[in-house]
Amino acid sequence: MTDYDARCLIETAHALADAAREATLMYFRSAALGVENKAGQGFDPVTRADRACEAAMRAILAERRPDDGILGEELDNIPSRSGLTWVLDPIDGTRGFMCGTPTWGVLIALADATGPILGVIDQPYIGERFLGGFGRAEFTGPHGGRALATAAPRPLSEASVFSTFPEVGSPEEGRAFAALAGQARLVRYGMDCYAYALVAMGHVDLVVEAGLHPYDIQAPIAVVEASGGIVTDWQGGPAHGGGRVIAAANPRVHAEALAILSAAA
Repeated sequence: MTDYDARCLIETAHALADAAREATLMYFRSAALGVENKAGQGFDPVTRADRACEAAMRAILAERRPDDGILGEELDNIPSRSGLTWVLDPIDGTRGFMCGTPTWGVLIALADATGPILGVIDQPYIGERFLGGFGRAEFTGPHGGRALATAAPRPLSEASVFSTFPEVGSPEEGRAFAALAGQARLVRYGMDCYAYALVAMGHVDLVVEAGLHPYDIQAPIAVVEASGGIVTDWQGGPAHGGGRVIAAANPRVHAEALAILSAAA
């Protein structure tokens, strides 16, 4: 990491997030979404806003960082010539976006061969941005900004747990999550990437999910870990490839969650 120009890379990440705000807010709560279903079975929506947002970010990277790779949700991957890859999810939480809820977000990560080294979670409508990496963990919003820090250790019986979908993946994964949720004080659903931002802010203890893609989790990994948290898969290994994920505020609550999920799944 010491070989990278951190200032330049952070400036680029902010430029991408600024462009994403403009592109997504053109469509949010409008009748011009143009929703399509990407799934052969079930419902996996994509909108004009998703594609416009990713295109806007890619245009900036083509100008500023032409040798970097791009892994995005909606458009073709571009291989890296620099050893760095930008991992983009233009709208994480498209279902929420469609419904007008302000809980979706734009995810921007920068990864090298080891995984994500910089991440941004941005919520354009409420104007909140969470950044982690290169020794920085910070929040900015309409009422000011501050450093990010995850919550202090407390037992699972006093913890709050979030997940996007009550089913949490397959029936087997759902049963494993239910075993964990049954021991927590509070369980909430449907926040998408904003739940990880709340872990980084110190308001939530755990986010547990399954069936994720790399672009769903790499930015949250960078933000949560820079803020003092820990993110792994359900066996305690690296999570930047997606799949089953535990994002925890601290090692204590992570260990409790891991013991339940690794045994039940």
